[in-house]
Amino acid sequence: MSLDDPVIITCSISGALANREQCPAIPYTPAEYAAEARRIVDEGGAMIHIHARRPDGTPSYEVEDFRAITEAIRAETPDVIVNYSTGALGVPVAKRVAYLRELRPDVAALNMGSMNYAKYSSRRKDFVFQTVFTNPFDEIIELLRAMNEAGIKPEHECFDVGHVGSLAPLVDMGVLHPPLHVSAVMGITGGVPPTARNLATMADNVPAGSHWGVIGISRAQWMLVAAALTLGGSIRVGLEDNFYLPDGSMARSNGDLIAKARQMTEDVGRRPATIAEARVQLGLSERVAIA
Repeated sequence: MSLDDPVIITCSISGALANREQCPAIPYTPAEYAAEARRIVDEGGAMIHIHARRPDGTPSYEVEDFRAITEAIRAETPDVIVNYSTGALGVPVAKRVAYLRELRPDVAALNMGSMNYAKYSSRRKDFVFQTVFTNPFDEIIELLRAMNEAGIKPEHECFDVGHVGSLAPLVDMGVLHPPLHVSAVMGITGGVPPTARNLATMADNVPAGSHWGVIGISRAQWMLVAAALTLGGSIRVGLEDNFYLPDGSMARSNGDLIAKARQMTEDVGRRPATIAEARVQLGLSERVAIA
């Protein structure tokens, strides 16, 4: 990638873990997702990363919930790039494959390796939670084959440099087809520490010719956004990853976060990609209608 390339700004619209007690702006219902999508696109976002929820806010991996949310978003913003999460603790691969095959989003995120996954509190001197996030190669390959069959572009979420290194064998096997779309996920305890130098290392290891970007978790997000922009990458912000603007105030919507990301993009002399430009950069065809 080059500094001359337009920046694809992605929004992680809701996530699956946070709730309205933590941030009132998190959408639960399809109508709320659609209203947030409108704000995202109006502020310069080109792709929306979706975790499905039921109207009461609980996470869902059911086809009907993904369908209702996606149809509502596309009714409001017809051309936006739709990106589904496939990461889930304890949810069978078959269930995750089912909503991919049925609904065929433009892009689907794919976690590229197993890891300790935790949140640490320095105040408590203890982990708030900790688990092992398992993503073995057999599951990665099963998800990749489903994406290939459905014409879905994988987004390779890499939480450490070793995850980036896991791409080459899959390309050699023929289950992964360049050009790739790679995201460096930084800020999770158990993954690569969130520093600009580590992001540069991650970017240096991405296969040549790939599109890459950063996903910064928590308040380190804005420093990582700045680093990615100056290194030539794309960026993701959104209420899944971080509730707060750089001044410490809580975002009133995903639109606030996208607006700040767009401003930072322009401040370093780059520009946000239009949705059409983002489709070209990612090698996506025109939007496929939901069956």
